[in-house]
Amino acid sequence: MEGEDKTSLPYATRRQILKSIVEKARESKLRIIPQKVIDNTKKLEGFMSRAIEAGCEGLMLKQLNSPYRAGARGFAWIKIKREYRSEIADTPELVVVGALFGRGRRTGNYGALLLASYSRRYNRFKSICKVGSGFKDEDLESIWEQLKAYVLPELDFEVESTLNMDVWFRPKLVIEVIASEITLSPLHDTGLNSIRSGFGLSLRFPKFTGKIRFDKNPENATTDAELISMYKDQLRAIKT
Repeated sequence: MEGEDKTSLPYATRRQILKSIVEKARESKLRIIPQKVIDNTKKLEGFMSRAIEAGCEGLMLKQLNSPYRAGARGFAWIKIKREYRSEIADTPELVVVGALFGRGRRTGNYGALLLASYSRRYNRFKSICKVGSGFKDEDLESIWEQLKAYVLPELDFEVESTLNMDVWFRPKLVIEVIASEITLSPLHDTGLNSIRSGFGLSLRFPKFTGKIRFDKNPENATTDAELISMYKDQLRAIKT
């Protein structure tokens, strides 16, 4: 009945009431979030992987018989985010091609670096992510000094990126990063159109490992082909 408190009703009942309201409002732009009743972890992993591939942050798990408890925490409602999963076993070695100036305590240094993979096929460096975590103060100072010799007034002709940076560099310095996973991205050029039209690849939650690879030439950095292969391996691992 209208005007009655529904918060004590089981979740399944409340969802059905909400669904009927939305369906009656034919001109409404609202829609019910897709739901799947899961009874084992394998099905959960499959649904999670499809949600991630669709661009979602993760899943909200709810017990079918749970009431609504505002602000309460417990096992009746659980968030599962994709950053909790670590699918990348390797540590990509990527080329620094641009940077954003730092703010706050990073004023006077770079706050984030734009990284690129190397494409042997096209002899080009293609953007894949920005990294701003994992750096100690001494790392930032060292990288600032290392990059001084490679500063450019504009995007290097060997680099492919649609992003705007405060400063660009000649591809030279290679650093090692870790990440939680490889994702599809409409912003980066690594692997563009190789998986999905209009999308390249990016690294989710990239973090500097502390290693500057002085022993690596930029052409020896992780390639776009290797990252495409890693992405496909990642999908296979999720689905098995």
